[in-house]
Amino acid sequence: MDMFWWVALVAVVLLALVAAVVDGRGRSDRGPRSRRPRQPEGSTRPPSRPSRPAEKPSGPAGRGDGRTPRAGEVWWADVPYEDGPGSKDRPCLVLSVRGRGRGRTAVVAKITSKHHEERPGVIALPAGTVGDQRGRQSFLETDELREVRIGGFRRRVGAVDAELWERVRGLGAG
Repeated sequence: MDMFWWVALVAVVLLALVAAVVDGRGRSDRGPRSRRPRQPEGSTRPPSRPSRPAEKPSGPAGRGDGRTPRAGEVWWADVPYEDGPGSKDRPCLVLSVRGRGRGRTAVVAKITSKHHEERPGVIALPAGTVGDQRGRQSFLETDELREVRIGGFRRRVGAVDAELWERVRGLGAG
Protein backbone atom coordinates (compact mmCIF):
# COMPACT_ATOMS: atom_id res chain seq x y z
CA MET A 1 0.00 0.00 0.00
CA ASP A 2 2.85 2.43 0.78
CA MET A 3 4.43 1.76 -2.61
CA PHE A 4 1.17 2.70 -4.43
CA TRP A 5 1.24 6.25 -3.00
CA TRP A 6 4.81 6.82 -4.15
CA VAL A 7 4.01 5.65 -7.68
CA ALA A 8 0.90 7.86 -7.78
CA LEU A 9 2.88 10.85 -6.51
CA VAL A 10 5.63 10.35 -9.11
CA ALA A 11 2.99 10.06 -11.86
CA VAL A 12 1.30 13.32 -10.79
CA VAL A 13 4.65 15.15 -10.64
CA LEU A 14 5.62 13.87 -14.10
CA LEU A 15 2.27 14.93 -15.57
CA ALA A 16 2.64 18.39 -14.03
CA LEU A 17 6.17 18.69 -15.44
CA VAL A 18 5.07 17.66 -18.94
CA ALA A 19 2.14 20.11 -18.81
CA ALA A 20 4.45 22.95 -17.73
CA VAL A 21 6.94 22.22 -20.52
CA VAL A 22 4.24 22.01 -23.20
CA ASP A 23 2.58 25.22 -21.98
CA GLY A 24 5.90 27.08 -21.81
CA ARG A 25 6.91 25.96 -25.28
CA GLY A 26 3.58 27.11 -26.72
CA ARG A 27 4.14 30.57 -25.24
CA SER A 28 7.75 30.97 -26.37
CA ASP A 29 9.02 32.05 -29.80
CA ARG A 30 10.67 28.66 -30.29
CA GLY A 31 7.41 26.76 -30.37
CA PRO A 32 5.44 25.71 -33.44
CA ARG A 33 3.59 29.06 -33.53
CA SER A 34 6.77 30.86 -34.62
CA ARG A 35 6.67 29.00 -37.96
CA ARG A 36 3.37 30.58 -38.94
CA PRO A 37 3.41 33.77 -41.01
CA ARG A 38 3.35 36.87 -38.87
CA GLN A 39 0.12 38.80 -38.68
CA PRO A 40 0.33 42.35 -39.96
CA GLU A 41 0.76 45.21 -37.53
CA GLY A 42 -1.63 47.33 -39.57
CA SER A 43 -3.79 47.12 -42.64
CA THR A 44 -3.81 47.99 -46.30
CA ARG A 45 -6.25 50.61 -47.51
CA PRO A 46 -6.55 52.74 -50.62
CA PRO A 47 -4.73 56.07 -50.31
CA SER A 48 -7.82 58.13 -51.13
CA ARG A 49 -10.03 56.79 -48.34
CA PRO A 50 -8.68 57.43 -44.84
CA SER A 51 -10.32 55.57 -42.00
CA ARG A 52 -9.99 58.53 -39.62
CA PRO A 53 -9.01 62.16 -40.01
CA ALA A 54 -5.26 62.57 -40.07
CA GLU A 55 -3.21 64.89 -37.95
CA LYS A 56 -1.79 67.63 -40.14
CA PRO A 57 1.88 67.01 -40.86
CA SER A 58 3.78 70.24 -40.45
CA GLY A 59 6.80 69.36 -42.56
CA PRO A 60 9.83 67.17 -42.37
CA ALA A 61 10.15 66.02 -38.81
CA GLY A 62 13.06 67.09 -36.70
CA ARG A 63 15.20 64.61 -34.83
CA GLY A 64 12.32 62.92 -33.04
CA ASP A 65 12.83 60.93 -29.89
CA GLY A 66 13.81 57.71 -31.65
CA ARG A 67 10.76 55.85 -30.37
CA THR A 68 7.70 57.44 -31.94
CA PRO A 69 7.46 57.90 -35.70
CA ARG A 70 6.65 61.37 -37.00
CA ALA A 71 5.52 62.60 -40.41
CA GLY A 72 8.45 63.06 -42.77
CA GLU A 73 10.64 60.32 -41.26
CA VAL A 74 11.93 57.10 -42.79
CA TRP A 75 11.55 54.07 -40.50
CA TRP A 76 11.96 50.31 -40.68
CA ALA A 77 8.59 48.84 -39.72
CA ASP A 78 6.44 45.74 -39.98
CA VAL A 79 4.47 46.80 -43.09
CA PRO A 80 1.45 44.68 -44.14
CA TYR A 81 1.39 43.00 -47.55
CA GLU A 82 -0.90 44.55 -50.15
CA ASP A 83 -2.53 41.32 -51.28
CA GLY A 84 -3.04 39.11 -48.26
CA PRO A 85 -2.31 38.38 -44.64
CA GLY A 86 1.12 38.82 -43.17
CA SER A 87 3.70 41.56 -43.22
CA LYS A 88 7.34 42.30 -43.93
CA ASP A 89 9.98 44.29 -42.07
CA ARG A 90 10.81 47.03 -44.56
CA PRO A 91 11.64 50.73 -44.83
CA CYS A 92 8.78 53.19 -45.21
CA LEU A 93 8.10 56.92 -45.18
CA VAL A 94 5.71 58.10 -42.46
CA LEU A 95 3.11 60.41 -44.02
CA SER A 96 0.88 61.02 -40.99
CA VAL A 97 0.26 59.73 -37.47
CA ARG A 98 -3.23 59.46 -36.02
CA GLY A 99 -5.08 58.19 -32.98
CA ARG A 100 -4.21 58.07 -29.30
CA GLY A 101 -2.71 55.58 -26.90
CA ARG A 102 -2.46 51.94 -27.97
CA GLY A 103 -4.66 52.56 -31.02
CA ARG A 104 -2.21 54.97 -32.68
CA THR A 105 -1.39 54.22 -36.29
CA ALA A 106 0.67 55.79 -39.02
CA VAL A 107 -0.06 56.06 -42.73
CA VAL A 108 3.08 55.09 -44.62
CA ALA A 109 4.36 54.73 -48.17
CA LYS A 110 6.57 51.68 -48.60
CA ILE A 111 10.12 51.93 -49.86
CA THR A 112 11.57 49.18 -52.03
CA SER A 113 14.92 48.49 -53.68
CA LYS A 114 13.23 47.31 -56.91
CA HIS A 115 12.15 49.88 -59.48
CA HIS A 116 8.68 49.13 -60.85
CA GLU A 117 8.31 51.33 -63.93
CA GLU A 118 4.76 50.11 -64.52
CA ARG A 119 3.53 51.52 -61.20
CA PRO A 120 2.41 55.14 -61.08
CA GLY A 121 3.83 57.44 -58.43
CA VAL A 122 7.23 55.79 -57.98
CA ILE A 123 9.85 58.29 -56.77
CA ALA A 124 13.57 57.48 -56.91
CA LEU A 125 15.35 58.14 -53.61
CA PRO A 126 19.07 58.83 -53.16
CA ALA A 127 21.30 55.87 -52.38
CA GLY A 128 21.52 55.19 -48.66
CA THR A 129 18.14 56.73 -47.80
CA VAL A 130 16.96 53.61 -45.96
CA GLY A 131 20.12 53.16 -43.90
CA ASP A 132 21.00 49.68 -45.17
CA GLN A 133 24.59 48.45 -45.14
CA ARG A 134 24.90 48.33 -48.92
CA GLY A 135 23.70 51.91 -49.47
CA ARG A 136 21.49 50.86 -52.38
CA GLN A 137 19.20 53.21 -54.28
CA SER A 138 15.59 52.91 -53.18
CA PHE A 139 12.19 53.79 -54.58
CA LEU A 140 9.21 55.29 -52.77
CA GLU A 141 5.89 53.79 -53.94
CA THR A 142 3.20 56.42 -53.42
CA ASP A 143 0.35 54.68 -55.26
CA GLU A 144 -0.65 52.38 -52.42
CA LEU A 145 -0.44 53.54 -48.82
CA ARG A 146 -0.49 51.29 -45.77
CA GLU A 147 -1.63 51.79 -42.20
CA VAL A 148 0.79 50.50 -39.53
CA ARG A 149 0.30 50.37 -35.77
CA ILE A 150 2.87 52.40 -33.88
CA GLY A 151 4.07 49.19 -32.19
CA GLY A 152 5.16 47.90 -35.62
CA PHE A 153 7.92 50.50 -36.02
CA ARG A 154 11.38 49.32 -34.99
CA ARG A 155 14.15 51.63 -36.20
CA ARG A 156 14.27 55.28 -37.24
CA VAL A 157 16.55 56.07 -40.18
CA GLY A 158 16.04 59.84 -40.43
CA ALA A 159 13.99 62.65 -41.94
CA VAL A 160 13.59 63.09 -45.69
CA ASP A 161 14.78 66.29 -47.35
CA ALA A 162 12.38 69.23 -47.63
CA GLU A 163 12.02 68.97 -51.42
CA LEU A 164 10.84 65.35 -51.30
CA TRP A 165 8.55 66.08 -48.36
CA GLU A 166 6.84 68.88 -50.32
CA ARG A 167 6.11 66.38 -53.13
CA VAL A 168 4.46 63.78 -50.89
CA ARG A 169 3.19 65.57 -47.77
CA GLY A 170 -0.46 65.62 -48.83
CA LEU A 171 -0.69 61.87 -49.46
CA GLY A 172 -1.32 60.88 -45.85
CA ALA A 173 -3.91 63.56 -45.19
CA GLY A 174 -6.56 61.73 -47.17
